[in-house]
Amino acid sequence: MKPKLLTTLRGYTAGQFTADMFAGVTVALVAVPLSIAIAIASGADPATGLVTAVVGGLLISLLGGSRVQIGGPTGAFIVVVYGVIAQHGFDGLVLATLMAGVILVVAGLLRAGNLIALVPEAVVNGFTIGIGVIIASSQLKDFFGMTSVGVMPAEFLPKLAALRAARVTFSPMALGIGLAALVLIVVLRRLLPRWPGLIVVMALISAVVALWQLPIDTIGSRFGQLPAGLPMPTLPDITGARLLELLPSALVIAFLAAIESLLSAMVADRMIGGHHRPNAEVSALGWANIASALFGGLPATGAIARTATNVGAGGTTPVAGIVHALTILLVLVLAAPLAGYLVMPALAALLLATAWNMVEPHKWASYWAVPMADRVLLLLTLVLTVLADLSVAIAVGVGLGLALRLRDSRKATES
Repeated sequence: MKPKLLTTLRGYTAGQFTADMFAGVTVALVAVPLSIAIAIASGADPATGLVTAVVGGLLISLLGGSRVQIGGPTGAFIVVVYGVIAQHGFDGLVLATLMAGVILVVAGLLRAGNLIALVPEAVVNGFTIGIGVIIASSQLKDFFGMTSVGVMPAEFLPKLAALRAARVTFSPMALGIGLAALVLIVVLRRLLPRWPGLIVVMALISAVVALWQLPIDTIGSRFGQLPAGLPMPTLPDITGARLLELLPSALVIAFLAAIESLLSAMVADRMIGGHHRPNAEVSALGWANIASALFGGLPATGAIARTATNVGAGGTTPVAGIVHALTILLVLVLAAPLAGYLVMPALAALLLATAWNMVEPHKWASYWAVPMADRVLLLLTLVLTVLADLSVAIAVGVGLGLALRLRDSRKATES
């Protein structure tokens, strides 16, 4: 349960600090536009994404069990957060996140982090692809500049119907801006993977729109100016009925946070040849989500893409994650008005690229090479994630996956 920070600070050198400082600033420049885009796609105020990256990211690095994990809001939560806000309001999301944090702290104390090995890989792959599909569909309105969709339905099929009905309002100019941003994001990621290309693309596209005074939606025109700093922490309204009502959402948030963060930590271990502490990571997630809720933020978890960026930029200890969080706070304090110029089609392009990375088409052949039972499990989880509900997909997928594993173990014992 000991945080990795305490271990890695032994013998910490000036050279390590320089590397961590560079990596932390680099990841922060990637995280700023991504955190804003995730918050908007989740149906929340754009500032909540930055608050989550600062508060949640700081505590995940301070208390977590990975050397290089970067925490904050992630695309995987867009579906869950959007649904909770649509059904229970933003105050309901805050309480659900707070409850999820408590659940994760208890899970860490009970050493439940080791149970990640019991979740079938096919289930993880299925709902990750499903979440990618839903994220992509949620960004088409802004990517095409549609103006008459109104409040986007949370359900997948009604969402497609609303987009089809609004297709006559699409803006060729918005589509051109979105395509330009998407192409630049892909090109810079391939040519300069260690470079914070996301912030460069967002700044360049937004500057063009502002200087030429193009009629394109921006954060400022839609949401107003971002606050220059963190809000004061407050407790949400807590009642017994409200706790019972939000318990299913809290369980989904806790489960998804643990799954994504521990998977991210395992990916990071392979990249650096290290070994994370799963129970410390789960406990840190709990405290991070409690704090994020108190500051009015979104659910926080380990972010695979940002963690990989941290490793690629030379980060070696949790100090890089701390620098990342403090850099975002500095941006929020000093440059909040500039965020108002970020254009919506470019942010949609950023999330479309994120969704593509989540879907991982290059792995589909390996997914299809597994036994038939695993293929069915993946497809079932994918379909339920897209067409039903993430909580249903997780419950059915994990339950069926464990049943299949029990069947296979019995066959092995009998033989």
